Amino acid sequence: MKKIICITGASSGFGEASALKFAANGFDLIITARRKEKLESLKKRIESAHDSKVLPLALDVRNRDSVFQAIESLPPEWKKIDILLNNAGLALGRDTFDEASIDDWEAMIDTNLKGLLYMSKAVLPQMIARNQGHIINIGSTAAKQVYQKGNVYCATKHAVDAISQAMR
Repeated sequence: MKKIICITGASSGFGEASALKFAANGFDLIITARRKEKLESLKKRIESAHDSKVLPLALDVRNRDSVFQAIESLPPEWKKIDILLNNAGLALGRDTFDEASIDDWEAMIDTNLKGLLYMSKAVLPQMIARNQGHIINIGSTAAKQVYQKGNVYCATKHAVDAISQAMR
């Protein structure tokens, strides 16, 4: 097999665009997201346009057990992930701190932070065993330039920056 990239949040936005770009550059892809139908559609688009194999994994990065089970149950030829692109993330609510929804906060923390940590922890042992691999964490300018009513989103992206520096 060619080099393999695993992309979280691949069903739309940066994740989808990244999948298309990596496929155009000869990578095989593991694409993950919650919406299976979107992953299947992206798989068809990639495989019809590029010489890349695509393995779609419908999973929610917020679910620790689901993440570890999905990575552990990969077919042997797919376990040699060269790049993990932690892209899954979301920004919910645009409220003042006192009016913000705690449910929105938890969803952002669970996705933007815990999801990134779970995926990294699940994939890292194979990279260490092979003494090769890269983890790319998608951040945001919101990590450095906090915007009005972006309270917890900005905090999670600041944490992604700190985690990335600590992982390095």
